[in-house]
Amino acid sequence: MVSSLDDLQSRLQYRFRDPALLRLALTHRSHGASNNERLEFLGDAALNLIVAGELYADGQADEGHLSYWRAALVREATLAELAHEVGLGEQLLLGEGEQRSGGSRRRSILADALEALIGAVYLDGGIESCVELVRRLYGARLRELDLHASAKDAKTTLQEILQSRKMHLPAYQVQSTSGPPHAQHFVVRCDVAELGLYSCGQGSSRRAAEQDAAQSMIALLDEQAPAVAARRSERPSR
Repeated sequence: MVSSLDDLQSRLQYRFRDPALLRLALTHRSHGASNNERLEFLGDAALNLIVAGELYADGQADEGHLSYWRAALVREATLAELAHEVGLGEQLLLGEGEQRSGGSRRRSILADALEALIGAVYLDGGIESCVELVRRLYGARLRELDLHASAKDAKTTLQEILQSRKMHLPAYQVQSTSGPPHAQHFVVRCDVAELGLYSCGQGSSRRAAEQDAAQSMIALLDEQAPAVAARRSERPSR
């Protein structure tokens, strides 16, 4: 195991001062009470901040594009790909049941472990080491990203943001409809129940009003980011 951890650290280009943090980051909850869930929480917050900072440094992209690409870069599928590329699954400590069922290849487990690893590096080496690691992990994904490419619509962007935070999808409800049939005006409410947040949008069709409400919710989530992180920390362990 020691040799394998040495190999992993070589691939990461980071050597832990405290190897116990690395082992903890690789320990799934199925392996025992001492596991990587708390590190996962920390790493998730650090990763979102670092990726947001890297995207913001572009200096030109608008909020909609920044939110879309951040969600795309930190979603489960992307994290699992990164974990696979550094061979993280081979080093995971899993319970017997998870081992038998192929847990080392399961996307959710790989993604969580990578977030835990980022959290462990943050504790072990500080924020600068953490930023450097994220830059190495993402490599060409960040360098070749076209922030000004056409981003998906606001509803899709909001959905992916919430999914990246492991939250349920938003709910949309028409609040009012006015005007003659050829010039109707819709007001739609968008609810994110888990956070107790809602926003409203307006438009000449239900779809347009939903898109407007979703865009308002994206802005609201950015404003509420510290409160969102605090509420996540209060959730019971999975």
